[in-house]
This record gives sequence, structure tokens and C-alpha cells, in this order.
Amino acid sequence: MPTNAQVAELFRGIADVLDVLGERFKPEAYRRAARSIESLTEDLSQVAARGELRTIPGVGDAIEEKIGEYLESGHVDYYDRLRTQVPAGILALLSIPGLGPKTARRFWLELGVEGPGELADAIEKGRLSGVSGFGPKKIEQIRTALTAAQSAPAASRLPIEAAYPIAMHLRDGLRAAGGVEKIEVAGSFRRGRETVGDLDILVTSAEPEKVFDAFTRLPEVREVRLRGGTKETVLLTNGLQVDLRVVDPAAFGAALLYFTGSKDHNVRLRSLARDRGLKINEYGAFRGEERVGGRTEDEVYSALDLAWIPPELREDRGEIDAARSGPLPPLVERANLRGDLHLHLPSKATVGDVERLVETARERSLAYVGCVVAGIEADGSPFSLPSAVLDRLDDPGARGLALGRVVEVGPGGPSKEWAKLRPDYVILRALAKEREPPPQWPDEIRPAMVAHVGGEEGGRRWVAWARSHGACIEVGPGAERLDSTGARSAREAGVPLVVPTGVELPGDDPTCAVALGFARRAGAGAKDVRNAAPAAEVTRGWSKSRRA
Repeated sequence: MPTNAQVAELFRGIADVLDVLGERFKPEAYRRAARSIESLTEDLSQVAARGELRTIPGVGDAIEEKIGEYLESGHVDYYDRLRTQVPAGILALLSIPGLGPKTARRFWLELGVEGPGELADAIEKGRLSGVSGFGPKKIEQIRTALTAAQSAPAASRLPIEAAYPIAMHLRDGLRAAGGVEKIEVAGSFRRGRETVGDLDILVTSAEPEKVFDAFTRLPEVREVRLRGGTKETVLLTNGLQVDLRVVDPAAFGAALLYFTGSKDHNVRLRSLARDRGLKINEYGAFRGEERVGGRTEDEVYSALDLAWIPPELREDRGEIDAARSGPLPPLVERANLRGDLHLHLPSKATVGDVERLVETARERSLAYVGCVVAGIEADGSPFSLPSAVLDRLDDPGARGLALGRVVEVGPGGPSKEWAKLRPDYVILRALAKEREPPPQWPDEIRPAMVAHVGGEEGGRRWVAWARSHGACIEVGPGAERLDSTGARSAREAGVPLVVPTGVELPGDDPTCAVALGFARRAGAGAKDVRNAAPAAEVTRGWSKSRRA
């Protein structure tokens, strides 16, 4: 059965072909439907089964019919017919960075160019020179993009937890080299998306060449693809492309807003600007020739009579309309996290490991930590921590920090042996071989949390189970936690989220930062996160010997 993402991608493909064919209004209708489908918190097939496709914003008769056809057969005749009206090479041009469908249409109709090879030949013969909208700088950018696309394999998107340390190393390396005044990593990375296709870094500096030289010397950089007056494009040793731009301080906020995206969010902002007689781009907000905002993002939003919008929400899913009414509700932040409710120590942990945990938790101002002392592995095999470690969790010397005993149990419920461990609460975990919620559960045992729930489809089923049993659910990177879509589903269902703090991990581990990004993309505030609650509330039912 096609996924929501696949259906959304289909409609974006239809919109692109319609743009190439010169249709004026239909492309945006399909893109709007794609955005709505992508933001659904349940399978599109379930909505279709209830006969409620028309309740999705942007889905009318024609699009409803195409969804049904795609869900049933895996293809849409309309899309197949459209593609026959456009040379295959023109569609290949759409994969070239910086070339959209309207530009591809111009190449096709004005120059007779029907593919990447013909476009490269046209550039070499100077046929783009003098064509409206294609100055020397633009032509060189297209030439570079074509060369890169032809010489490199198609890049896959990188999980954000893998991209995070790379982005931080690049940022810190540029800072350490000197000459940088402001620096931000923009793009889908800043929006906290689950995957990253490339990285965009913006800086302000009075010495651009010094910054570029320092960037080129970073050990992660394998190859310089492009270097101009204000931009350098490099390829890292892992194949990831990074664009570094040196920006005028007076336009830094506008550039940060523009390059953070998303594309849909920026399109809506430009539409609002036109309605107000303004123009916005990466250089600022302008009324005629006068720049009326751009030094900060807030200046640009204010020029449009909007409150500032957090990057994680910039997907054109209602955030712009909400910002018209004033400041948006604050999203959860790292400073809101009071404790950790799902911490795994090594199976052969020692008292020293507990001591280091206590010290780190106190350094990070955590008030409580729930340690898994026994349970089951993903394959269903049992484990438990040594008795000396259990004794240390009860040691009054840990006062000031509540250390809870946690038992992880499978869908079959806890064993009698684990019940003897006097856990403060139980976590129900999914098993690798079967990620289905249990159809029945003992009434006398109320799990505080569900974890290791798996992918998007399984995650939604566990959200429903957690809601019916009064449990919270973990969000974060990896295949065993909820992503931002699942987290949004949980929040909308009234299920509290749990954000892992990574207190047991190295200080530069990205788990907490990525999990916070997912929770924020879901629109979660501190009130929606269980481990943002104070210790007195969370540890009320814990053993007295283990409370702070």
C-alpha cells in the first residue's frame, strides 16, 4: 500500500509537469494537496476507507479520484498521460539543483533544450548569454550544478542524527578559525527534519576569503565545487554537499529565513508581501527600493505583520495564519527538561557507572532519572542489573536527585521475578519480531510509558494504545522512537511525549537535540512533555527511599 509520502511525491510530480506545460492554477492545487497529505497523522488509506478524503484540505473531486486510483493500482493514468507530453530529458532537468519546472519550460520553448546534455551544450556555445534572467553569474551556477550532477551519484538524504555532529564540527571549526561574526546552520537541518539532503551555513564576516580558506582546510572537506565572491560549495568526505554563504549583516536575518525554508513557507510569505506592496527575498523586505527589514528574522516577519515563527514549524501547515494573531505558544526547550524517564545503563554496569550518572545528571540540573534495572532485549531475552547497582540506586547519598527503578516488559506483561525488584514504574516495550500493541493487558499494571515502538505505521497504533492506557510515549531519532509525524499524532491525541536527555551518553551526542527538534516540529510545548514536569509530580508514586 503506498505511503502518505509516496502519494504526496506523486502529486508534486504532477504539479511539476503541469508547470512545464504552462498550466497556471492546477500546479498549486496539487502541491497544496501534497502538503496536506504529507502532514496527515494517519494513513491516507484509512481516511479513504472511511470515505473522508474530501475532508483533507485541498482534496476535491479530481484529486480524490486520483488518490483512490493510486491506492488501488499504484499508478495514475493522468500522470502517465502528462509525462508523454514532455520530453524525458526535461523531467531530468528538474533534478538539477536550482532548476525548477518554469525554468525548464523556458529552456524547452525558447532554446529548444530538451535535457541536461543539450543544456550543457547550449551553455558552452553561449546560447544563454543575453537571454532575459540569465546573467553571467546565473549561467555559471547552472554550469556548476550540471557538472556536479553528471559527475556524482545521486545523493541520498542523511538521517539528521548523523548530520548533526557533522554540522556542529563544521560550525565550531569555522568559529575557531576566526573572522566569523555570526554563524547559523540553516535549511532542513535547522527545521529539525528527519533527514538532511545537504547543509547550508550562513556567516557574517568582513573577511570572506579568510573564511573560505578556513572552510576549505577543514578535515571533513574533500573537494571544492564552487567558489565565488560570497559563496563556496564543497563536497565532504562522506559525499554530503555543503554551501557556505557570507552574508551582509544588514540582510543576515532575511537570508537565514530564506535559506531555512521550507519552500512552501517562503512561497506563502512572498504572497503576503505582494498583498502588502512589499517584496521579500534573501536580501531583506523591501518597499520599492527601501529595505524595511532584514537584519533579523523578526524584522522580516514584522514587516508582514506576523509574529516570529520557530524554524521547526515553517512547513505551511497553518503556522502563518496562527502568527497573524500574535506570538505563537512557546515550544519545548532543553531548559524545560527536568529529568529522564528512560535510561539504559550497560548490562554489566558497576557502582562507578551509577556515580558518574549521578554526577552528570546533577551537572545538567536534572531532578530525576528513571533507570531500567531489568527487562527484555529486543529479541525477548531477559536482562537485569547487578545487585550492587540496585543498592546504589537506593542509597540516600544520591538525595537531591531522584533515582527510579524501571522495569521494561514486553506485550506479555511482567514476570513475577521482575515484580520482586519493586520497580517505581513499568515501561512497555515493543519487540523487534512483533511491534504490535498487546490486545489485552493486566488491569492491575498501568505502564507509565511505551517505548521502542518502531516505524511510522506501528507508531500510530502504539499512540492509540498509550492513550487508552494513560501512558506517555518516547520521541526521538532512530527506528525505535516516534518521529515528528508520530509525535504530532500523539500530541493531538493528548498523549504526553518523553524526550530523552542523553544524560548517559557523551556530551556531544545528538539524541536530545534531535528529539527536541521532533517534539517542536510536532508543536509540543513543555506542558506536552512528561519529563518537563517537576520532580514532585513525576516521582510522587516512587519508593520513598528513591525520591529526591
